[in-house]
Amino acid sequence: MTAPAPSFDVGGLSIAPPRTKAELQEFIELPLRLHPRDRYVPLWQDTVTSWWQGLGPHTAHGSVIVALARDAHGTVVGRTTVHTDSRMDEKLGVRAQLMGATEFTGPDVLAGLTAYAEWVARQDDRTTLLGPVSLLPNQTGGVITSGFGERGFVDSPWNPEHYPAAWEAAGFTPVWPAATWVCEDLAAHDPDEVFPRGAGPLPAGVELHHGRRRGLSRQLGILRSMLNPSFAQLPYYTQITAEELSAATDGLAWLLDEDLLLWLTVDGEPSAFVLVVPDLTAFVQSTGGRMALRDQVRLLLTRRRYRRDAVLIIKGTVPEAQGRGLMSVLSHRLLANLRAGGYESLRVTFIGEDNPASAAQFAAMGGRPLHGVTFYRKDLV
Repeated sequence: MTAPAPSFDVGGLSIAPPRTKAELQEFIELPLRLHPRDRYVPLWQDTVTSWWQGLGPHTAHGSVIVALARDAHGTVVGRTTVHTDSRMDEKLGVRAQLMGATEFTGPDVLAGLTAYAEWVARQDDRTTLLGPVSLLPNQTGGVITSGFGERGFVDSPWNPEHYPAAWEAAGFTPVWPAATWVCEDLAAHDPDEVFPRGAGPLPAGVELHHGRRRGLSRQLGILRSMLNPSFAQLPYYTQITAEELSAATDGLAWLLDEDLLLWLTVDGEPSAFVLVVPDLTAFVQSTGGRMALRDQVRLLLTRRRYRRDAVLIIKGTVPEAQGRGLMSVLSHRLLANLRAGGYESLRVTFIGEDNPASAAQFAAMGGRPLHGVTFYRKDLV
């Protein structure tokens, strides 16, 4: 909640951290005011509040400044977080100033927010801006570059069409191009035909495991033991701690479809996994990202409404088990379970352009790219 200076003025804008809960609420409500409520997917309000309060597992690795931009009339026209993470510094090999939750009315406002981030960066001898990441690329973030008419979904970005040009006008260069995917009409795709390699009995030594609401914390530990090594080589991936995974999946036990959390062990060793959840986008949009007690009760009472669409959050195979067809087995079981559960569509969080094998699995299910996604980098001179 403390900024390096009370205010930063640039280009007719005044940029400063929210000082009160009312000002924090302005931060939360800005994108709800700017964007169509049926396309934009808000961040959880509790998460934003924890950033402002300086709480949460991220504090072990860096700090977060939450900032609002006001015009000459005092109207909020932009917002961002300006934050750091030592793991991202190590991954990039530079001292990076990160920007996240960045929303703005026009390119002049983003230019002002960028100037503020640069000013903060120079106070700490940081040489690179990277964003938008909230708080890291493997949590949520990015800018969509196509598919603006398609709604967003949980754990993926949505923004209007003018955002990419504004980032580039502010001096940023696109990095890590990717796309989200959607597979529709799942009932039309026979798992045995789509994933013949995954059909039939499991290979010798391979066992299939399903998620369980009871004891989910232990299962998340198993998931994390596969997640970190599976993605370690990706250029944007930083190791997820147990505390971060717990925070990211808080409340999952209420809503988990046990048939959509799957993993395989090979000779007893966790080796491949997939995590799919019911798509709660419409609920998150309806509350603006709020999850007060009354919202929790309403969600529990209406959770069966959210069993038509699903979201694939993450899947992977540990390096030593790759090339053995394990993901084909999981994909076959997943498609079968989605169909049996009455799900009609599956949305997939972003897949890098450098990972065509992963995209091919969803293309086989009749999938198509939904949104182009990119991040942006600016090296300071």
